[in-house]
Amino acid sequence: MPWVYLFFAGVFEIGWAIGLKYTEGFTRPLPTALTVLSMIVSLGLLGLALKTLPVGTAYAVWTGIGTVGTALLGIYLLGEPATAIRLSCIGLIVAGIVGLKLVA
Repeated sequence: MPWVYLFFAGVFEIGWAIGLKYTEGFTRPLPTALTVLSMIVSLGLLGLALKTLPVGTAYAVWTGIGTVGTALLGIYLLGEPATAIRLSCIGLIVAGIVGLKLVA
């Protein structure tokens, strides 16, 4: 169950990272509220995962999921470049996440 918590903590991290863009400097109330809520849920789920998982592993996986998801959504939603080198680097992060899961 801690890995499920960690996965969803990462998903909510993606939500608040992308949400920050839509708050327009915290001037839009609804995106701001949803972003703050996503932050709270993400940290809460990370805290639940940390009851069982090692902090170094959990934190690295949490930020990795957030990084990969945010980068991919940046490409998809915000028109950020999808160069081969950028996609390769995202792939390396995914490999690191998988590796940490396998050894934890």
